[in-house]
Amino acid sequence: MAARADVTRQEAERFEALLDECERSRIGALPFDDLGELGRLYRRHLTRLARLRSRGLDAAGIAHLNALCLRAHTALYVPERKPGGLVSLARAVPGAFARTWHVQVLAWALLAGGVVIGAALVTRDAHAVRALVPGAMCGSSDRLVELVESRAARADFLAREETPIARNAMFGSQLFTHNTRVGVLAFATGLLAGVPTVVLQVYNGIILGAYGAIFFRDPWPVDFLAWILPHGVPELTAITLCAAAGLLLGGAVALPGRRRRRDAVRDAIVPALALVGTAVPLLLVAALTESFVRESTLSTAARFGIAATYVALLGAGLAWVRRLARQREVDTRWLAELMPPRPASRESGSAAPA
Repeated sequence: MAARADVTRQEAERFEALLDECERSRIGALPFDDLGELGRLYRRHLTRLARLRSRGLDAAGIAHLNALCLRAHTALYVPERKPGGLVSLARAVPGAFARTWHVQVLAWALLAGGVVIGAALVTRDAHAVRALVPGAMCGSSDRLVELVESRAARADFLAREETPIARNAMFGSQLFTHNTRVGVLAFATGLLAGVPTVVLQVYNGIILGAYGAIFFRDPWPVDFLAWILPHGVPELTAITLCAAAGLLLGGAVALPGRRRRRDAVRDAIVPALALVGTAVPLLLVAALTESFVRESTLSTAARFGIAATYVALLGAGLAWVRRLARQREVDTRWLAELMPPRPASRESGSAAPA
């Protein structure tokens, strides 16, 4: 039985490989079977370490085995230190995106559903646009009706002209304030079981769908797409992230599970704030784009190029944060003094006690 209780060379190598994998990524990223194997090998190595220490032989082997067990204990039992403040919030962003993908998908689905509803209503009755779209989006309700009835009015609305920089700056600040207010409202009202957040996100989609249906009455609405896509990509992404944060809070309030509702909301606060914090710079980019790109004489190709660049950057950023979510920096340099090279005298995996 003593020979079977010892650690084989294959088990020792597997133990070190699992520890290396833990230190390259979060331990929670390990498959369940590997995690169970790590715990089993940790206990076997602890048993061997106690047996070697009781005999007081093979000092180098004891030091090596002690360092391995210390690394395993750190990975399995020692919680990671979490800095506070903005640093903690910034580090929470990758994990927040990884853990909240389901509410992000739900927020996008609500927006898409609203787009379909708004487009269908205006396609069925063009004058329903007055009840669905705020007149301020194009100057007045009368102008909205003109856009519905006249192709020339739509072409005039999308006409490109150079505007003064001061006017663009003022317009951009107003857009940023308005969009931030919408995003914060979608986030904060999530505490009301998420119901207002759902309504706001669907309504945003209805406005977008109804407004787009006006210009899709033309056979080739390329100018409209070039008008809306450059600022629409970051703006809709930011608003949807805020809505996802609100849905996260709403889920904690409405469906806390076995936890107390207060604890569920407290656990949801950090990832929700991380999503909102990510949305703020996107809102700024959207405001600058809408004021300096949309209100300019840039060509259609340049506008589509800007929109495509935003899509590529958002995709690359999402892939990057998802990759960061699977990693955890573990500094084990302090173990170097405790972990000398494995003794060369070992010819077999089981070191039988003398």
